[in-house]
Amino acid sequence: MAYDLVIRNGSVVDGSGGAPVPADVGVVDDRIACVGRIREKGEEEIDAEGHVVTPGFVDGHTHLDAQICWDPLGTSACWHGVTSVVMGNCGFTVAPGRESEAHLALRSLERAEDMSAEVLAAGVKWRWETFREYLDVVDALPKGIHHAGYIGHSALRTYVMGERAFEEKASPDDLAAMCREVEDAMKAGAAGFTTSRSPSHETSDDRPVASRLADWDEVRSLVGVMGELGSGVFELANEQHRDAASLAEYHGRLRDLAVESGRPVTFIVASARQIPGGSKGMLDLLDETAAAGGRMFGQTHAREFQGVLSFRTALPFDPLPVWRELRARPLEEQRAALRDANTRARLIEEAQQGRYARAIGAEVRAPDYDWIRVFDTPLPPHRTVAELAAERGTDPVSLMLDLCEKSDLEQFFVQPFANQDQDDVLEMLQHPRTVVATSDTGAHVSQISDSSIPTYLLAHWVRERQAIPFEQAIRKLSFEPAAAWGFLDRGLVREGFIADLNVIDPATVAPRMPEVAYDLPGGAKRLKQGAQGIAATIVAGQTLMRDGEHTGALPGRLLRGSAWR
Repeated sequence: MAYDLVIRNGSVVDGSGGAPVPADVGVVDDRIACVGRIREKGEEEIDAEGHVVTPGFVDGHTHLDAQICWDPLGTSACWHGVTSVVMGNCGFTVAPGRESEAHLALRSLERAEDMSAEVLAAGVKWRWETFREYLDVVDALPKGIHHAGYIGHSALRTYVMGERAFEEKASPDDLAAMCREVEDAMKAGAAGFTTSRSPSHETSDDRPVASRLADWDEVRSLVGVMGELGSGVFELANEQHRDAASLAEYHGRLRDLAVESGRPVTFIVASARQIPGGSKGMLDLLDETAAAGGRMFGQTHAREFQGVLSFRTALPFDPLPVWRELRARPLEEQRAALRDANTRARLIEEAQQGRYARAIGAEVRAPDYDWIRVFDTPLPPHRTVAELAAERGTDPVSLMLDLCEKSDLEQFFVQPFANQDQDDVLEMLQHPRTVVATSDTGAHVSQISDSSIPTYLLAHWVRERQAIPFEQAIRKLSFEPAAAWGFLDRGLVREGFIADLNVIDPATVAPRMPEVAYDLPGGAKRLKQGAQGIAATIVAGQTLMRDGEHTGALPGRLLRGSAWR
C-alpha cells in the first residue's frame, strides 16, 4: 500500500484508555489506514522514536465564532494538540443576525467574552443572516483545525426580537420564529443549541445578555426542537443559586429537561466557595440524570480558573482613580512614574484603601494577596504575594510593584476565581461523566490563558503529580469528548478513523509561559500561549504543526452535524 504519511517507531496510546502499543501509523488521504509495523515508505515520514502517538484532542468549549473570521489556525488551541473544537458556547454566537443589526448580536459578546466592538467590527465581515448561511461561510474559510458550531441563544433572540431581546419575554410569535431558526440550523449541521442563565454574563452597558431574559419555558421549547429532530447537544452557562433549596429546584429542571428532550445536556463543572455543595452537587446531578434515563456530562478544567494579571494586560488596581490615570498612559510613561517616590506612594496608598469595582466572569477582581500568586513558571507551585511580602518585610502592593519594575513590566501574576481546591479539581477530572473541555479559547482573550489545559493536564497531573495515568488523560482529551459531542469518526487511533493525531514527548510536554501579543484586528491585545513537547500535530492526514511551528497546511474542516448522526 502507498501511504501519504507514516509515523514510525512510536508508542501508540490510542485514546481508549488501553496500554501503549509499539506501532507505526500509516495514513492515506485523510484516514488512518494501518496501525502496526509498516514496511512501505510514506510520501511523508515522521520519526516518533521516544514519543507517543495519540489521537488529536477535542475541545468542546471554545468561542472561536468570531476569531475564525481572521485567524485560520485556531490559536492558541492548535499549539496544545487540539485538532477539533466546538464553538458557540454559552449562547454567544455571531449568527443568526442581519448585517444591519450586527451590533445587537455583538453587544452580548463585548463584555461577557472580552471582545471589543472595535475588534469585532474590524475582524468580522458580515456575509450571512441565518445560521445556515454562517455555517456555509465557515465551511469556505481556510482552517487549520476542525470547527463545529452551536447556534447561540443570545444571537437568536436578537435576530428575532431586535432590541426587545434585552427587555422582554418572547411572545408566542417570537418563540415560533426562534424554533424555526433552530430547526433550520440543526438541519444545516449545527452541533446543538446553547444559552446562558449566568449572572456573570452582562453586556458592556451592564445589562443581562439577551438569553438571560428568556424564561425556562422558552429554553425548554428550543431544546425540544432538537429533541424532535433527534440530534444536537444542549450546552448552558448555569444559573447561580446561593441556597440549597433553589439550587435543588434548578438541578431538577435540568435533569427533567435532559430526560424529556432525550438530548445530551452539558455545562462547566467547577468548585467555588459561593456554590452550595461545590462541585459535588454538580457531579451528583450527572449521576442522578443518568439514573433517570437522561444524558448529561460535565466539562472540567485541569486547574484553577484564574485571571492573568500584569501591567501589559490588567491589574486589580486599574479601576481606582489614581491608577486609572496612570494606566491610561503609554507603558514607557508608566515605567517612569513607578520610579517617582511620590507617585509610587500614592499608588500604594490607593491600592490599600481604595474601593474596588464589581467584577463578573473572568474580569479582574479586587486583590486578595493570600491568593494572588507570582506567575513566573508555566507549572505550579507559585508563591503567593502575601507570602513573599512577609518574607521580605514589605507590603503586598510594594512587592508587586518591585517585581513589575524589575521585570520591565513583564511580570505576570494570577488570581483564581474558581477551582481553588485542587482535591476538588482532581475529583472532577476523574469522574466518569466529565470530559476536559473548558478552555474558552477565543474569549476572555486578555483575561485568561486556558487553551493550555491539555498540556497542563499532561505535565502537572500526569507527569508531576502522577495522579492520573497518561492513557486515561489522553482518553479524557480525545475519545471521551469526541463521543460526547458525537464525532464518531475521530478520537481514536484506529484504522478507518480520521487521521487527527499528535506525536508527544511525555517527558517534556508542557505549556510555555503566556505572552502578550497585539495581533487582534486593529492591533488589539490578547494573551497567547504555546507549548513544548509536541513534535507534530496532524489534522485530516496533513501535518499542521512541527515542533510548535505551522507548516503552512490548512486542512481543517467544518464539522456539520449531519456528518456524524
